[in-house]
Amino acid sequence: MTHDMKSNSMGKPFRDHTLLLLLASVFLGTLLAGCANDAIETSSPEQTAQLPGADYLIAPGDTLAVFVWAEPDLSIVNVPVRPDGKITTPLAEDIVAAGKTASGLAREIEQELRAYIRKPVVTVSVTDFVGLYSKQVRVVGAAVEPQSIPYRDGMSVLDVVIAIGGLTEFANGNKAILIRNVDGTEKRYRVRLDDLINRGRISENIQVLPGDVLIIPEGRLF
Repeated sequence: MTHDMKSNSMGKPFRDHTLLLLLASVFLGTLLAGCANDAIETSSPEQTAQLPGADYLIAPGDTLAVFVWAEPDLSIVNVPVRPDGKITTPLAEDIVAAGKTASGLAREIEQELRAYIRKPVVTVSVTDFVGLYSKQVRVVGAAVEPQSIPYRDGMSVLDVVIAIGGLTEFANGNKAILIRNVDGTEKRYRVRLDDLINRGRISENIQVLPGDVLIIPEGRLF
């Protein structure tokens, strides 16, 4: 009887571990089957057709510096763009900044100041920015810091990887997927991040575009 009890006590952890592995295998198989239904493009994404213009558009959450020539009392740094897209500066309150270029906003502030100053000259610069939501690149999955990143002209996949702090130790970088909207159609492209980072394959360093989503899966569960 003692022998049977000992056998049962030793067999239970083994059965539990086997059951756990079986459930994990079923879950992973289901996940992979679902991913297989989404077609992966065999060609590299278009690199030039949809590149945005160089003029940056101010967005809520950005921080601006407003300089009024020869008027230090009207010049101000660290001007936050409020969630409603507006800013407040001396003598020019509640001006809509979101969706405008820095130079375009400067001309509008000049127009407002003409009621108080003769021929005002204004310069606006963006000192810290997050970008419009539609102009961000989003990273999800096995990244050290998954996040939305403001798009910058000429940004590449390697720039994105640096911004997110790299991949986690469990990441399967060569199974990464880049999702892009092309003429209203969602396209999925394979990106081999491990080959890029660890083997220096520059051909994998494709350009990203505003609105891209990079999904980095994990390679193992244990």
